[in-house]
Amino acid sequence: MRILVLGGTVFLSAEIARQALVAGHDVTCLARGTASAPPDGATWLRADRSQGKAAYEGAAGSGAWDAVVDVSRDPDQAREALEALAGPARHWTFISSCSVYADHSVAGAAEDAQLLPPLAPGTELTMDNYGEAKSAIEQWTRELAGDKAHLCRAGLIGGPGDGSDRYGYWPARFARDDDPVLVPDIPADATQIIDVRDLAAWILTAAEIGTTGALNAVGEPAPFAAYLEESRQLADADSEAVVALGDWLASHGANYWAGPDSLPLWLPPGHEGFTARSNDAARAAGLRIRPWMDTLRDTLEDERRRGLGRERKAGMSPETERRIVAEYRAEASAVPG
Repeated sequence: MRILVLGGTVFLSAEIARQALVAGHDVTCLARGTASAPPDGATWLRADRSQGKAAYEGAAGSGAWDAVVDVSRDPDQAREALEALAGPARHWTFISSCSVYADHSVAGAAEDAQLLPPLAPGTELTMDNYGEAKSAIEQWTRELAGDKAHLCRAGLIGGPGDGSDRYGYWPARFARDDDPVLVPDIPADATQIIDVRDLAAWILTAAEIGTTGALNAVGEPAPFAAYLEESRQLADADSEAVVALGDWLASHGANYWAGPDSLPLWLPPGHEGFTARSNDAARAAGLRIRPWMDTLRDTLEDERRRGLGRERKAGMSPETERRIVAEYRAEASAVPG
């Protein structure tokens, strides 16, 4: 296939390009390349999508593409790409997100769950309207790519090269040192990961066989307690776990899910289904998922290569963790009896 990846330099889009090249496809990456270059063997169309429709002139002048893959979160850029390229393309994949769903409280919800309203044109993009932005791009993709569109609603993506630092936090934390590890009291809460390598492989397979429609690209749910114990064992750690209730943690400076001083994979109330969505339709369509323990093992190896003591995008700093642990112990010792 002649494949155009709108991106191709970072994490998922780079993995798609790499796997496509290994499979013998003719791969072109349209990207600025400010973070890194596309994989060796790919044709590089240097372009800045923030410059509007002119960014796609080179791709549009290269003939019809068998498959186009877009990972954008900017509705304007996604619409401009669709207008320039979707007409003659045989297949179009938009990497959406399960964040497009309006309700995250129901475990096992499928693709027919209600969506967030599309982001209004002209609205500034923020992390708070990420789901609405993806919803808007889905709407544009349906309108302009029609029945050749695959709306790939990815869940939390993990594996080697994950720049979000979320899934790798816990095994890296146990491996970093023997200090007490602050843990949220959520043993039965679900974790759900899709390995970037499995996701990329399925996106390419879907393009080859013409899979279309909206499909949840998510892994199998696993209890947080099982994920945490596997993290500990992989790190060969015997650190003490200081387990605290969520309300107490939130009131003492611990943040949910991601970002600075967060406890990754810990979600606020009302998100019981956020990491427990159904993947039945995608699996029936050909999605193949490796065991989450394998992804976790490879993620820890990647964390060690990148440095266990590095500054992270997600996770609690050692200083904040020590402070909160000390406060927890002080309050616990002050309780009579």
